[in-house]
Formats: sequence, C-alpha cells, structure tokens
Amino acid sequence: MKSQRRRGIYLLPNLFTTAALFAGFFAIIAAIKGQYETAAIAIFIAMVLDGLDGRVARMTNTQSEFGAEYDSLSDMVSFGVAPALVVYLWGLSTMGKLGWLAAFIYTAGAALRLARFNTQISSTDKRYFQGLPSPAAAAVVAGMVWVAVDYGVSAEGVPLELSSVAALVTALAGLLMVSNVRYHSFKELNLRDRIPFVAMILMVALIVLISVDPPQVLFGSFLLYAIWGPLFNLLELKKRRALRQERSLHEEPD
Repeated sequence: MKSQRRRGIYLLPNLFTTAALFAGFFAIIAAIKGQYETAAIAIFIAMVLDGLDGRVARMTNTQSEFGAEYDSLSDMVSFGVAPALVVYLWGLSTMGKLGWLAAFIYTAGAALRLARFNTQISSTDKRYFQGLPSPAAAAVVAGMVWVAVDYGVSAEGVPLELSSVAALVTALAGLLMVSNVRYHSFKELNLRDRIPFVAMILMVALIVLISVDPPQVLFGSFLLYAIWGPLFNLLELKKRRALRQERSLHEEPD
C-alpha cells in the first residue's frame, strides 16, 4: 500500500509569516489611532520577520506552496495596505482625491507586483527582482512618515508642499513596483560562507548608524536602493549600447 500523504502545514516558517502579518495589522491599528511612529516601526518589524520566514523555510527544508501563498497574502497586508493607509492618514487625507489616488496607486502596485512575482518565480533570474520589492517600497513610504514625525510634523500640521511630496513618493514607489527595472535581490549571499573582515566592520558600522538615528538611516538606505535600480539599469543600457557599437565597428569590412 502507498503511504498516505501527510496533511498539515509547517509550523516554524508560518509562525514568522503570522508574526509579520500581525505587525502589518498592528501598523494599521496604530495609524488609525494617530500613532504614526509606532505604525512605521511595526512595518519595519514586519520586514525583518518577512525576511526570516523564507530563510528559515530554506534552512529547515520546510518550503511549501501553502507557505508561499500565505507569505504573499501577509506581504499584501504588511507592505501593500498598511503603508498606504499610514501615509494617507498622516499626510494625504487633506489632499482630497489626489491623496487617496496616490495611496491606491501604491496599493495596486503592490498587489500587481506580488501577483507577477508569484507567476514568474520559476523563470526569473534569482539574482535580481523585476520591479522594486514590496518590502523596500514599504520601507520608503513608512520611513518617510517616520522621519517627518521625528522632526515634529504631526498629521494636523502637514503643509501642502510636504503632502504633495509624500503623494509623489508614494505613487512613484507604487509605479516602481510594477516597472521592469531590475533590483539586486542579494539572494546569492550565503550566510554560511566566509566573508572578508572588512565586510564585518562595515556591518558593525551600519548597525551603529541605525542605532544613532533609526528613521533617517533606514529611510535614506531604502531610498537609495529605490533610486539605484533605475540608475543601475541606465548604466547597463549604456554598456550594452557601447558593446554593440564596438562590435559593429569590428564587423565592418575594411
């Protein structure tokens, strides 16, 4: 007799996914209460937990289709709905239609980004993401709110200029998620491999910088990552054009 297939789900990776989902839900509740700094921190905590669940699943060989689908649903709440709601309640609600449209563009971009990722996961280059990853986009939006609140800009006193910038950043983050811009995934980084001593020093320096001023360092880091994607693609395009021109010159008859 054939052994019956065991039913159930793996506990450990799905615990991390559930914790990430809880952090995203908590961010929404905190934003509704007007606790925007707490909401932004909760989104960053969800990012850490989201990064752990996949690595734990791979290290313990507990990957499953259920886990992948559950992770996507958790990401939609934590990195699609929560950041859009946080930034809308903080600084976009006073802009009327433009405010909620910017927030919706972000949410729709996150949903489309996750759907595309799930359908292309087996055919894409593991070294790169196609489009800005939703956790990084959430870090840009939530980090922007966190920095503003850290500077004393409350929801009741957000100037129109700052609201316009927030709406632009939110909408651009949503569009970058559904773009064809390639971003480094850093999945080739193996935590079990040896690393140079200088790399360890840089990691310590980064931890120190984050501890000195978490909102500015985290927001600045993820903003640079979001900007570096289009710049990297432009540099790659220029290199390809230069190679084509060089080949065409060599192929021309004397």
